[in-house]
Amino acid sequence: MSDILQKILATKAAEVAAAKTLIAPDVLRRQAETAPPPRDFIGALRAKHAVGNAALIAEIKKASPSKGLIRENFNPEQHARDYEAGGATCLSVLTDTPYFQGAPEYLQQARAAVALPVLRKDFIIDEYQLFQARAWGADAVLLIAAALDTPTLRRLEQQAHDLGMAVLLELHDEAEAERCAVLNTPLRGVNNRNLRTFEVDLQQTIKLLPYLQGQVVVTESGIATPDDVAMMQSYGVQTFLVGETLMRQPDVKAAVRNLFGN
Repeated sequence: MSDILQKILATKAAEVAAAKTLIAPDVLRRQAETAPPPRDFIGALRAKHAVGNAALIAEIKKASPSKGLIRENFNPEQHARDYEAGGATCLSVLTDTPYFQGAPEYLQQARAAVALPVLRKDFIIDEYQLFQARAWGADAVLLIAAALDTPTLRRLEQQAHDLGMAVLLELHDEAEAERCAVLNTPLRGVNNRNLRTFEVDLQQTIKLLPYLQGQVVVTESGIATPDDVAMMQSYGVQTFLVGETLMRQPDVKAAVRNLFGN
């Protein structure tokens, strides 16, 4: 596990412990279970694939540890509307505050502005965070293989599914892909960014494809040009999670259309 990931997870553990003193887990669970029904995240992606189109999970992202501030005039509602108008299939919203300048209200604002399914992008380590996600309106959550052992991944995956949420499982290497073969979610994301060096290598997705047969493969990080999209599609990858490339553009809607040729 990288030093930055260890640091983030330690911060997250303290954050979750503090949150539990403000809203008891049983109370939050009831809020999650009585929230409006989730939107079909996986179904939306598959509907795009069924007509031969790429599916974009467009990310609302203000900042990152490696790049600092990404978007100054940050407006989650407007970004969500622009993404939807540009042709995005789903949204991903950062809710981590210390490292990514995200917030729960950004997820709530984005989801209220559009009809698209929304993923909570955060470092999930505890079922309490799943209750948070569903109570806030999330339709899907991210689970990161590098952050969790296999029994914990399986437990959190089952809890997320019990709450009606989809799970995007993030992988980085062959060992993680093999270890996570026992999980049920069809959504397998490949992070092309090395969390230790922060270098990006798009070949990382290609390398893992033999381990992900029959899955909905999501390529994450480093997709910056139409050529990148075309290269991935030539290998059969039809789902893209893109944040920084789009958030840096003045016209987000046009950026989506330019990247995917819409």
